[in-house]
Amino acid sequence: LYLAGNLLVTMLFNVPKNNALAAIAASEPSSSEVWARYVPSWTAWNHVRSASALAAAAAFTIALTC
Repeated sequence: LYLAGNLLVTMLFNVPKNNALAAIAASEPSSSEVWARYVPSWTAWNHVRSASALAAAAAFTIALTC
């Protein structure tokens, strides 16, 4: 859960989105459109990362108590 949900999601989805956003200058006219597309997608993948981290922690906790 941790490896797939955090590391892979970060490497495959969040980092490329961050790099694409960093390549756009804030003064460009299209920057607001890029930002508008960036935020919902990045936020969704960040929620996946958060949920998988919580699930991994819960699984680890259950494994420790059994």
